[in-house]
Amino acid sequence: MEISDRKQKHEAGQLQKTPTGILGLDEITLGGLPKGRPTLICGSAGCGKTLFSLEFIVRGAEEFDEPGVFIAFEEKAEELATNVASLGFDLHKLQQEKKIKIDHIHVDKTEIEETGEYDLEGLFIRLGYAIDSIGAKRVVLDTIENLFAGLENQAILRAELRRLFQFLKNKGVTAIITGERGESSLTRQGLEEYVSDCVILLDHRIINQISTRRLRVVKYRGSVHGTNEYPFLIDDEGISVLPVTSLQLDKPVSLEQLSSGIPSLDGMLSLGGYYKGSSILVSGTAGTGKTSIAATFINSACIRQERCLFFAFEESPQQIIRNMRSIGMDLQAHLDKGYLKFHASRPTLYGLEMHLVAIHKAIRKFKPAVVVLDPITNLITVGNMSEVKSMLVRLIDFLQEEQITVMFTALTMNTVLNEQTDEGISSLVDAWLQIKDIEINGERNRGMYIMKSRGMQHSNQVREFVITEDGLDLIDVYLGPEGILTGSAREAQMLLEETGHVLHSHAITRKDRELLRKRKILEAKIESLNSEFESTEEELNKIYIEEEIKKNVLNETRQKMTDIRSGKTGPDDQTDKSQNKDK
Repeated sequence: MEISDRKQKHEAGQLQKTPTGILGLDEITLGGLPKGRPTLICGSAGCGKTLFSLEFIVRGAEEFDEPGVFIAFEEKAEELATNVASLGFDLHKLQQEKKIKIDHIHVDKTEIEETGEYDLEGLFIRLGYAIDSIGAKRVVLDTIENLFAGLENQAILRAELRRLFQFLKNKGVTAIITGERGESSLTRQGLEEYVSDCVILLDHRIINQISTRRLRVVKYRGSVHGTNEYPFLIDDEGISVLPVTSLQLDKPVSLEQLSSGIPSLDGMLSLGGYYKGSSILVSGTAGTGKTSIAATFINSACIRQERCLFFAFEESPQQIIRNMRSIGMDLQAHLDKGYLKFHASRPTLYGLEMHLVAIHKAIRKFKPAVVVLDPITNLITVGNMSEVKSMLVRLIDFLQEEQITVMFTALTMNTVLNEQTDEGISSLVDAWLQIKDIEINGERNRGMYIMKSRGMQHSNQVREFVITEDGLDLIDVYLGPEGILTGSAREAQMLLEETGHVLHSHAITRKDRELLRKRKILEAKIESLNSEFESTEEELNKIYIEEEIKKNVLNETRQKMTDIRSGKTGPDDQTDKSQNKDK
């Protein structure tokens, strides 16, 4: 119970905030500007103070149903309406609907000098009427220097300034007061920054001939806030502020895999693709096919009906679409179906921070599943390596938070600077593919290998990377007697070995036939010897039989002779004797 009561007391005592509706600013201020209190927006000329405060009024009326009053001391209502029409803000319509009220107050320095007095009572009456007429919750005074332009007495200035701020607090409105930046202070008077509850400093810098706008919350009474400098972009949709993402490494991860679009490359990864929400770097020298690999990855995602965003810093979308047709990819079809969107710009168009803001905004608007930046090394032309790395850290951090898979391409050369560039960028990503030139026999071919792939096993082999009219493929590198062979050298060695294999097979076949002939001759000789043996055996058997017959005849003859000598006669003799006796 004590913990719950303490929490309720804490929440009750927290400072209430009014959301601005300006993209990114509410994240930095953790909810918006202090509700019912004045906020000072200061900065030099051209940094966007008027646009910032006017968007605060318009967003409040359109998105939060909070009417607002805009008091201008410089520009008239018609001028303001014309200036912001290109941003899609229709001030005339909002005034007719009594959602906002714009009033121009002209302060003449000569009038103050003539009377010798200075009193804001007239402003309070006019401002109070404007607030009550539409039930305003938001108020802007632009710019306060014009209000005190003719006043040199610091005591009166301080007193009137406090009266103005107290008047706004009593009316219960969330107010923005804009002020020009002074030489040694945030404002020319140097007093507003101390009276205001919240102070936001806008800055417009030119570095290396490239302009960058930045925002910093100088102070915020009663609230924690971001203290860094944040770049902001002014485009056709208003102001977009890019907050530096969280430094805590607690981003969600996915176990889902995405195909690279190259089956042979997927086969080199143990899980068959990249992790969803991971970051991939493809580096190589000019002409090695980095953009083709990125386009193949995009093409594969679009076939799966996933949204893809292609940031091109080197080629126009028409060039990329035309070039990819030559390798069997029709990116125009994905563009027509709404799965693919290009965002092409030269790196020198903005500073690094502006590019990051533009990328953030495009991603939030299109909500892609896959993003490609081609090539990131071109960004070095508008910043040094540490600045590019800082930008990419924030970009990767944001993409991981959104579970968006990103592929970077990076140009490398055989120089120390570019090797350092590769190393500096590669440490940020989850997977790194490197394409190297392999020069043999006067030919330049490509070899690819996976430098790293966090969270999965991967092949450590160098594969020959080929680009054909049917797409991309990886071929096993051929090891010849003199080392790795690619291209025509590989084909020649394979032909040579195939010829040798054919000759070897032919020689073996010829020897087999010769052996078969010898076998047949040997078998014929064996058959002849068998016949000869059978003939000789038959002759021998004949002699044995004749000898046996002779032996039998001789024995019979010898027996007969023995019988004759012993007086024995045969049956015929006995017959003859009987016949003689009868006679």
